[in-house]
Amino acid sequence: MKNAWILALTLLLPTHVVANELLGLPATPIPIDNPQNANKIELGKKIFHDRRFSADGTISCATCHQPEKAFTDGLSRARGLDHIEGPRNTPTLINSAYYHGLFLDGRRDSLENQALDPIFNPIEHGLRNPSALLTIINDDNHYQKLFAQSFGIQPQSITETHLAKALASYERTLVTGNSAFDRYFFKSQRQALSASEARGLRIFRRKANCTNCHEISWDHALFTDNRYYNIGVGFKRISAKLGAYIQSLSVEKLQSSPLTDLEKSELGRFNVTRVLQDIGKFKTPSLRNIALTAPYMHDGSFKTLEEVIDYYNKGGEKNPYLDPAIFPLNLSELEKADLSAFLKTITSPHTSDISSQK
Repeated sequence: MKNAWILALTLLLPTHVVANELLGLPATPIPIDNPQNANKIELGKKIFHDRRFSADGTISCATCHQPEKAFTDGLSRARGLDHIEGPRNTPTLINSAYYHGLFLDGRRDSLENQALDPIFNPIEHGLRNPSALLTIINDDNHYQKLFAQSFGIQPQSITETHLAKALASYERTLVTGNSAFDRYFFKSQRQALSASEARGLRIFRRKANCTNCHEISWDHALFTDNRYYNIGVGFKRISAKLGAYIQSLSVEKLQSSPLTDLEKSELGRFNVTRVLQDIGKFKTPSLRNIALTAPYMHDGSFKTLEEVIDYYNKGGEKNPYLDPAIFPLNLSELEKADLSAFLKTITSPHTSDISSQK
């Protein structure tokens, strides 16, 4: 019900919704100021795969968000220009149309506002300014034609905002549903899951407490509550340096604490809100197609689903900001195996264009 309530709130914002044909997904919210059209989606897809939108011509959005890996890259942490490693794992773009916050710390509130950040990030695409971006477009007649068809504008009117809208329109098509779980749960096709997988679903919803964050509603399942939690992963990287700060911490002390940029990234949601209770919190990821998105967690520290299950089973890593929803689960070996089996049923039929699934 909480997910349905959040979705209802979304509909009060300047959006409209488009019916979704994929089993297990709600209608897709679309901003009023960026309606979908086929030309714009095709334009966004071209930009997404174009390596020219990088300082050295080697990086595109698809470098880190590879369709065959459920729009992740299979690396513990993302790599950009000159193979420089970033601070966090690459999140999937699947079903990002339904996210209320983008990036793992939620620092952007829409796909449009998120789209250009990687392009101007010095260790990702590395373009220095919008002029560098627009030069690429102005030198390509095909791009100018696509922008005209998509937005009804002349070449001299093209801005970086139009590019961001095109990318966002394409990313809203990267939706996936109609998995074995969806057929079992929403269509009562009991043969869709094996006995072990069905037991795993019951464990997921009850003893393992997974649906506290990875929500399943009565008519759809996004497997995320769009909220942020400290589950303990990565906190030990900063706890030693914080030392005496940790008990009487203030925002001012934390900002002046001796943390490297990589360590500061472990502060998570706090970097956005400056609220102490948000230290170490990261966004609940969707579990859709999770069998394809290893390694896991915001730092890519777990290689397998079994490692993730073991981590939650032991109650995470203790720290002063650990969420109370994280506690020992006392799952048996059989229960862990069943839970792992179920998680793999959330993966949908995979094609090179996930948006085409029906």
